[in-house]
Amino acid sequence: MTTEVKRSMRVAGRVREELSLLLRNLSDPRIVGVLITRVEASDDLSFLRVFVRCDQGADALRQKALLKGLEAASGRLRRDVTRSVGLRVAPQLRFMYDEGIDAQLRVEELLHEIARERSGDSS
Repeated sequence: MTTEVKRSMRVAGRVREELSLLLRNLSDPRIVGVLITRVEASDDLSFLRVFVRCDQGADALRQKALLKGLEAASGRLRRDVTRSVGLRVAPQLRFMYDEGIDAQLRVEELLHEIARERSGDSS
């Protein structure tokens, strides 16, 4: 069972690399500046959860447009990834916006703000 988990992790890493390359060749303006942050694969490799974000951050409308653009291209991406990675079965791709990095940046911003306020209070 551990070999399956390791294999799914290896395949997920390879899929992340391939998708990053494939996305550069797409001309859909909705997916300009997309970054793949991570890919999670099911143990049987039939399902891939692809976490993405915009290189400049994004509001809710931009996130929605990005996900719609990726969904529109998912058939082509699925076919190309299956071929390039050498999988027997084409996995389902589900794109999700990765809000973790945006949340992390916001927390860091708040911590810096608190630190500035504290240093200003002691003056």
